Amino acid sequence: MKPYLWLILGILACLAIAAGAYLWTTGLMDSLFAYRSPLHNNPPTPGEAAGQLMTRKVVFVLIDALREDTSRKTDVMPFLNELRAQGAWATMHSRTPSFSDPAWTTLLSGAWPDINDGQPLNPPDLSHVRTFTQDDIFAAADRTGLRTAVSGYAWFEGMLVNSGVDAGFYTPGEDNAADRQVVDAALPWLTEDYQLILIHIDQVDYAGHHEGGPLDPRWDAAATRSDELLREIVTHLDLGQDTVIILSDHGQIDRGGHGGQDAVTLVEPFVMVGAGVKPGSYPDIQMVDVAPTVAVLLGTNLPATNQGRGLTEMLTLSEAQRQSIRQALAVQQALLLDAYLPAIAAPPIDLIVTPDEDPVAAYQAAMQKVKMARL
Repeated sequence: MKPYLWLILGILACLAIAAGAYLWTTGLMDSLFAYRSPLHNNPPTPGEAAGQLMTRKVVFVLIDALREDTSRKTDVMPFLNELRAQGAWATMHSRTPSFSDPAWTTLLSGAWPDINDGQPLNPPDLSHVRTFTQDDIFAAADRTGLRTAVSGYAWFEGMLVNSGVDAGFYTPGEDNAADRQVVDAALPWLTEDYQLILIHIDQVDYAGHHEGGPLDPRWDAAATRSDELLREIVTHLDLGQDTVIILSDHGQIDRGGHGGQDAVTLVEPFVMVGAGVKPGSYPDIQMVDVAPTVAVLLGTNLPATNQGRGLTEMLTLSEAQRQSIRQALAVQQALLLDAYLPAIAAPPIDLIVTPDEDPVAAYQAAMQKVKMARL
């Protein structure tokens, strides 16, 4: 065979391989986008309130993509570190995929991505945002009669459309100018009758994607501007009566970007300060622990699909309150297991949790065991 025929055959083979790889990749992405929780059509039933209101309001400040190491830089984020010294803080751990949408769903529902029914990947556009199907802290607050507000990126509007949010400001912008609008919209709410307020600051993530990544000086500059916005927010609050939670949804790799299993993208800062908080440095926590903690502070039900334990060690609680919260967690976890087993076509199981056992650990171990047996 003449040499040029071998060349033509080689080119055709390469084209065939490339086409096959493209089809496989697009099929994989379509499969990821299409993934639904086994609970998406039959979410667990919300339970009773976990306790009484412990604070006048909870202000939830989400600084998108803020890395744990960046948050510790006192020259870059001096005010956040002042709050860290005054409040309770820990290193928080999340799970893949390290995108914003699944992380936001985890933060607000207390459930990991495999059951929270959030999108595994970020929406391609605003018309493809998936509305929450599982219970969340805003829906829980709404059922309790509390008023809520959200200011942040436009995805939140679609995600929380059925969660009873009373006031909202949403923007497709991600930079410093957009964050200025977000905070300006939220500031009046801080002195009004709202009990749960989410403020989403996005410019650190923008710097990571569009301005060189975390090693570029513009990343630290964005973090400093975010710190100044945080100071402005807290200045409008009374930390003797109000509670502020500051955290991130994921990190970014050094060259910018996230979404995979790189360790730096799965570790985030967590700082909580104000009413009801016991200051100090605490052992590492999980992202699913945030939603039940907010529920305890606000005296709402624990989100029904919650897999977290609630950070009671960081809160000023009596022993009677701790036992009441433990009982509420045990009931919520039992209802979750009861919904999960038929959803994956698993047989019922009898689980006895002794008084000295952590009910969340016991029920989550049972869920994991059943899930692995079904694989």
